[in-house]
Amino acid sequence: MTTAIDTNVLAALWDAGDALHGEARKALDAALGRGTLVISGVVYAELLAAPGRTEEFLDEFCADTGVGVEWELEERIWRMAGAAFRSYAARRRKQKGTEPRRILADFLIGAHALVKGYELLTLDERMYRAAYPRLRIVVV
Repeated sequence: MTTAIDTNVLAALWDAGDALHGEARKALDAALGRGTLVISGVVYAELLAAPGRTEEFLDEFCADTGVGVEWELEERIWRMAGAAFRSYAARRRKQKGTEPRRILADFLIGAHALVKGYELLTLDERMYRAAYPRLRIVVV
């Protein structure tokens, strides 16, 4: 089984002060025991935006841990993410903004995992469950 990793899991792993740091490490170890680990180029870009993160750091982390980076997102992923983002925006408008604000990157991460047939390791089950009910989600 291939597991796609959400940005929030790696952010928790790299922040020793995060309450979910230890849980993120355990979840990643368990996912590695089930198969391979990947991130999409979207996750890579989000991780690079964090203070102190460099391409060298990310590339070294991926090489050392065996996490693959899938840079290409096919048309089906873009279309699925756009449709899910549209549905989310409609729900949010109907609820008058009570849902947390999301960005397109979240929907690309979920669509990538679903289209590729991967499970998604995340801290955010609720959003992905609403957007992609058929996605196999592993929650930290």
